[in-house]
Amino acid sequence: MGVHDEIHRLVSEHRVVLFMKGTRMAPQCGFSARSVDILDEYLDDYRTVDVLADPRMREAIKDFSSWPTIPQLYVDAKFVGGSDIIHEMTKSGELSEVLGAARLELSTPKVTLTKAAEAAFIRFWEVEGDTEEPVVRLTISSNWEPLLDLDQEREGDLVLDMGELDLVMTRSTARRADGVRVDYVERGGDIGFKVDVPKRPPMVNQLTVDELKRWMDEGKPHLLLDVRTPEEWSTAKIEGAVPLAEVAERLEGLDRDKTIVFMCHHGMRSAQAAAHLLAQGFRDVHNLQGGIDAWSLHVDPSVPRY
Repeated sequence: MGVHDEIHRLVSEHRVVLFMKGTRMAPQCGFSARSVDILDEYLDDYRTVDVLADPRMREAIKDFSSWPTIPQLYVDAKFVGGSDIIHEMTKSGELSEVLGAARLELSTPKVTLTKAAEAAFIRFWEVEGDTEEPVVRLTISSNWEPLLDLDQEREGDLVLDMGELDLVMTRSTARRADGVRVDYVERGGDIGFKVDVPKRPPMVNQLTVDELKRWMDEGKPHLLLDVRTPEEWSTAKIEGAVPLAEVAERLEGLDRDKTIVFMCHHGMRSAQAAAHLLAQGFRDVHNLQGGIDAWSLHVDPSVPRY
């Protein structure tokens, strides 16, 4: 089956399909993240396709749609548009009509603010704030990284009354925020806010070459997968690594708790492959920072650089 045939199959079998960079749980670009945030406002379930996992798909979808950028949204096998168009359709109300769905009802998340955190926010607000009551914005990005800042309420925000202050957040953050606990720590040299995000899904771990070398020396079980091309593999390789192409068809049958490390030349292609595997339900996935080039520089200079 050709790539165009595969695209046709995807948009025919799934009512809503978003071709994007990364996965729904881990977008790899801001435009894809914004599109996911918007669709999550309307739908519990829809299909996403990670174009970074297959360079052929990345180019083919542009040709298939006659549209030069990613992401791309299809509904009922018809091309809708990219990130900007999706955003504009949200504001006009047109997206709800196209999707055939109203915005999902948003439940209020339970967020805990410790006394120490509350007192710290009030101290900082007294220095920087310009409203009668402190307003703190909580943001949990599409990659589940939390951010706190003094701010003001904006249109569309969810507002939580935390007693001495208001906690505000966007709807996309609210969907990720249930169970969040915010604390302020001043001990053992640590000073600052600590945010626990219990709904955060498993993420790709970044593994240094020194850590990988220690794993090897200690005999820690792991599978090291090399996503580079056969030409690169013939030029240089790490002892114990396995070309991804040799095991790709068997990955589905592996234990989801198995420790898997992805590597490439500099750590970029492997990061994309690791994110794709994580989306398949694997829980202990790592990306080798700096790739084989870092290995040559810091661990084994006998491995050729290229």
